[in-house]
Amino acid sequence: MFDLIREIGQTLKNNKLRTFLTGFAVAWGIFMLIILLGMARGVTNSFESNTNSIRSNTITVWGGNTSKPYKGYPEGRTINMRKDDREAILDDNENVSDAITSQYISNAVVSTSKDYFSAGLYGVYPKMQDMHRITMWKGRYINDNDLMQKRKTMVINKKNAELLFGDAEKAIGNTVNALGLSWTITGVYDDEWRDYNYIPYTTAKMLSGNNDRIYELQVVVEGLKTEKDGEEAEDAIRNTLSRKHEFAPDDKSATPMWNRFTSYLKNQEAFKILHIAIWLIGIFTLLSGIVGVSNIMFVSVRERTHEIGIRRAIGAKPRSILTQIVLESISITTLFGYIGIFFGMVVMQIISVVFADVEFLKDPTVDISIALKVTLVLILAGSLAGLFPAMKATKVKPVEALRDE
Repeated sequence: MFDLIREIGQTLKNNKLRTFLTGFAVAWGIFMLIILLGMARGVTNSFESNTNSIRSNTITVWGGNTSKPYKGYPEGRTINMRKDDREAILDDNENVSDAITSQYISNAVVSTSKDYFSAGLYGVYPKMQDMHRITMWKGRYINDNDLMQKRKTMVINKKNAELLFGDAEKAIGNTVNALGLSWTITGVYDDEWRDYNYIPYTTAKMLSGNNDRIYELQVVVEGLKTEKDGEEAEDAIRNTLSRKHEFAPDDKSATPMWNRFTSYLKNQEAFKILHIAIWLIGIFTLLSGIVGVSNIMFVSVRERTHEIGIRRAIGAKPRSILTQIVLESISITTLFGYIGIFFGMVVMQIISVVFADVEFLKDPTVDISIALKVTLVLILAGSLAGLFPAMKATKVKPVEALRDE
């Protein structure tokens, strides 16, 4: 084994320029593969971060306008969601575990003496924190006491808190102005996607005239496993609302819905296709380098025909010659491939730091599992690159090889 390693090392050393030029093509191919995989991972992480911020088994329902006449009602009728729609959906659907209403007030201007910003003002229940998986940075979310006493309390985004107060920590307990009223900041949440302002649902209802209309209804559905399950749950909710508001059961524009579960499945499928495409592009990029390695091994076999003939004449088996040629190919491919992996991972770390605040690219680094997969690709590629030259070497006849100069 040690003799074999020494022979491989000596062969590579005697052909430094040729080995370097061949290996560079392999290193470049692997480098590009790592960059592509890292960028894809960053986009995927960003998507999953946004998706995980809201429970994926949630269906959001809004009021809309009918698109067809029904039971004497004209087309274009406005369907307003009401609070008792929640109870109806819970009663009619066994797989619905919860349904939470929220009230949208407006795009309110929230200000202090220092600065201001404009963002949506939402009246919510405390359960909305769990449903939307809102991470509190400081303070607390809307609670039951806020609802009971109809307090003018508000929860805002960390970036907006920094804008208004300079230091986000100073926001807790301080007041802001919105809709001509003074609001106390009870909590600051940290989210790179949302910038909503949350207030107690009862306070929002009071500001909207205490009517029973609701802006949206978020329904939590359990037991969803397939896209078909998600679509059936959506149809069941629409049937309940159709009965209550008297519109056609198949009229989707009457009550527009966002089914996060089916959207999640479709997006997951899209990202699987993206990863497959990136692997194919990377492998084809690597293929140019592998072809170069194979050609170099053919040249090497031709130059060493006399040597191979001598080895065959003194009893070397074709298997040993095959092993040496294949291992030489794997050595070149693996050595320069790891150089490509190293520089690729370094570049991705730099990109991760430089683009840390970019929303669509979250932690675009390559983990150990991808490095192992690339290593396997390198070994297979090296084996294939050396296989055909090695097979040619085993067919060299000793007598003819000894005559070769």
